[in-house]
Amino acid sequence: MREASRTFHLIAIGGTAMTPLAALLIARGARVVGSDGPLYPPMSGRLASLGIEVRPAWSAANVTPDVTHVVVGNLARGDNPELLEALRRGLPVASMPETLRREILSGRHPVVVAGTHGKTTTTALVAWLLASAGRDPGFLVAGEPLNFGVPARLGSGPAFVVEGDEYSTSYADKGPKFLHYAPRTLILTSVEFDHADLYRDLDDVKAAFSKGVAIVPPEGHLVAFADDAGVRDVVRAARCRVTFYSLVDPDADLSAGEIVESDEGLSFEIRNRGVPLVRASLPLSGRHSVANALAATAVALESGLSPAEIAAGLAAFRGVKRRMEAVGTAGDILVVDDFAHHPTAVATTLDGARRRFPGRRVWAAFEPRSMTAGRADFLSPYLDALSRAGAVAVCAPYHAARLSQPGGPGALDTESLVAALRSRGIPALAAGSPDALLAALLPELRRGDVVVAMSSGAFGGFPAKLLAALAARE
Repeated sequence: MREASRTFHLIAIGGTAMTPLAALLIARGARVVGSDGPLYPPMSGRLASLGIEVRPAWSAANVTPDVTHVVVGNLARGDNPELLEALRRGLPVASMPETLRREILSGRHPVVVAGTHGKTTTTALVAWLLASAGRDPGFLVAGEPLNFGVPARLGSGPAFVVEGDEYSTSYADKGPKFLHYAPRTLILTSVEFDHADLYRDLDDVKAAFSKGVAIVPPEGHLVAFADDAGVRDVVRAARCRVTFYSLVDPDADLSAGEIVESDEGLSFEIRNRGVPLVRASLPLSGRHSVANALAATAVALESGLSPAEIAAGLAAFRGVKRRMEAVGTAGDILVVDDFAHHPTAVATTLDGARRRFPGRRVWAAFEPRSMTAGRADFLSPYLDALSRAGAVAVCAPYHAARLSQPGGPGALDTESLVAALRSRGIPALAAGSPDALLAALLPELRRGDVVVAMSSGAFGGFPAKLLAALAARE
């Protein structure tokens, strides 16, 4: 049904959750416009395909007379001219999470995937298991799920699967987004210190996740990773039934055994309280991917899927862009793009790469992109994480200047990191920019190497540029 009388203006429409929200609003029949700074793929292409007019940021004139609702992305500050114009006119103003709950989640069964690591892949995997079994779920993934080709879909089934980000909601609400989604089913993958610009310490992070656990109603369902100490702490706030999944406890509600890793992916047995349920394969790498599969299996079983349907869905899952995504091979050197940035994620990504490519030297090309990743006090965790690679190339922190300001935590000293890696016998180099890193790395690469590029941002196009340079060298 066309809701021609409703026009939503999205401030900072190019965000990884804002663009999918725009698609969902259009699917509901509303008209959507928006504003932002320069846009880049994939969001630029996604918005163009939706036929959305994106106005240059930021101007009060962008809030045209036909706008009836304004949605504020969390990158917009309180003094944003478009926000101030909307407030002056008395228009309804809401954040992305508030709009999603009101416009999309109402009347659905929200399946919310939260945690420090693994949210995007697990959200895509839950949605795919339900979709491949004909349940037609709605979903919103803050990434590019390869099975669907789109990050969001309205769906007609009862479930709506949404990635529950712990980052701030908006300029006016610094609480996590997942508190707005009213989860009936909540997956909790991990709880560690991250987002140092928002949370004071690990206890502050735990407090936020404890609130999320506590809002699941007594008739709801919490799926929790038993192997994570932070998860075990916050689960105490649960008022609902809890399903624990584990990679180490064979008596957990769901566990995995006989895990085999190869260049084709993973093979493992899913067990229900120690009893074999089904043999599964997953074309991804790393034991963390097995954990994500167990979490998705818990939701699939609750939704009535058979073990055979779950196994078929797992085998057909293609993953998410920038999660161990093979960019290409040139000169017998494989370039892989990955979103890993937290020390734990870097470690698990490299562990998975090493097992997936046995006998090949794995280079970790790492950009400390976020305000957390670039902190000086993360040197020791990154040293341990990067030591899992066969060789390391590390870029200067993206926010080095901000982190080094008086009173700040200081920026990660990449030269000290490189020296510490070399003292462990690991070849390592550092450079001040992505392009300089590429120039320094290129002469060091030899046939058979695997380069895993890791950054939570664009990394200056490093993976594609490296592949092109390797091809030119050949």
